[in-house]
Amino acid sequence: MERYYLLGSPVAHSLSPAMMNYTFQKNGLDAKYEVIDTDETMLPEVVHELRAGRAAGWNVTMPVKHAMYALCDELSAESRIGKSVNTVLNRGGKLYGYTTDGAGLMAALQRAGEPVAGKKIVLLGTGGAASAILIRAALDQAGEIAVFANRPSSAVHVRQIAEELLPLSETRIRICSYEDPSVLREELQDSRILIQATNVGMEHTEKEAACLIPDSSFLHRDLYVYDIIYHPKETPLLKMAREAGLRAENGCSMLIGQGAESFRIWTGCDMPVDEVRALLF
Repeated sequence: MERYYLLGSPVAHSLSPAMMNYTFQKNGLDAKYEVIDTDETMLPEVVHELRAGRAAGWNVTMPVKHAMYALCDELSAESRIGKSVNTVLNRGGKLYGYTTDGAGLMAALQRAGEPVAGKKIVLLGTGGAASAILIRAALDQAGEIAVFANRPSSAVHVRQIAEELLPLSETRIRICSYEDPSVLREELQDSRILIQATNVGMEHTEKEAACLIPDSSFLHRDLYVYDIIYHPKETPLLKMAREAGLRAENGCSMLIGQGAESFRIWTGCDMPVDEVRALLF
C-alpha cells in the first residue's frame, strides 16, 4: 500500500482525506491518505522520515508551505516563484515540490466557461493563495491582472513575483491600493473576472460579515465573481453578486481542483470531481 499524507496544523478537520481516499478507491489504487499535525519546528524531522520511504507523496498546508519549499530537491516554476509548496512527490528519496492552488482555480474557471487567457482579472489579496493564483493566471497568459494590496510590504511581494514572471508571461500585472475606492471601481469596469482571495467573509472570523467591494454598483453585468472561501458557502460578496444577477461561485471547486491536480501529479490518474463535490459538499 502506498502512503500519502497532509502536513500542517491544524489538520484534524481537513476534507482532504475524504477526497483523496475516495479517489484512490475509485481508481482502484492500493493507497491511503492520512494527516500528520506538523508545525515548522517539526517539519524537517517529519520530512526526513517520509523521504526515507514512508510516503509516496504528501500535501502541505499552513503553516508549513513556505518551510517545505526549502526542503525540496526540485521545484515547479510556480513553487520557485512563489517560494511555497503544497504538493510533494517522493521518487526514491528525491522530493519534487509543486503548487496546485492556482491550477485548481484555473480548472474551476475553465469548467465555468471562463478560461483566463487574454482576459483582465481583478485579484483581491496578496497572501499565499492569492500569490499562487496570480502566478498560475499569468502562466496561463491572462491579459491583465490588477492586484489589490493592503500593505506596502504586500506590494513589494507582488512586484517581486511580477519580475520573476517577465520571462515566462506577457500578462500585464499592476499593483493597486484599496485606499481610493474609485481605483477599485475603475479597474472593475473593464474586467471580466473578479477573484476574492483573502479571508474577508470567512466563517467564524471577525471579518465574516465584511466585504471588500463597497456595494453592487462596483460590479457590472458581465463580470464573473469567484470567492475562494467555501465556509460559509455564500459570503457577503457572493450574496451581493448573485442579487445583482451576476454569475458567482465559491471556493469548493478550487479546493477540489487543487486536490485533483495533486492526485494527477502523484498517480497520473484523474479525480472524479463531480462525485467528490457531491461527497464533500
